Amino acid sequence: MKSFLEYVAQALVDHPEAVQIVERAKGNWVDFELLVADDDMGRLIGRGGKVANALRSLLRVAGLREGRNASLDIGRTRRD
Repeated sequence: MKSFLEYVAQALVDHPEAVQIVERAKGNWVDFELLVADDDMGRLIGRGGKVANALRSLLRVAGLREGRNASLDIGRTRRD
């Protein structure tokens, strides 16, 4: 699921090198945090959240195929 999410996210953004994915697994549940550059937030959220909701739906289906539940949060990459 993580590689699928990374592939899709990198295809959608202008700065694919800034895409980071944090995966937290708890039993049958997996939480993904997708971090992107500030400029790319709008691309991943989309108008009215349509792109973000589509990503969540695809991730949910991919998780069900593996017998797991998945959730997705989208945020900005942390700058040091």
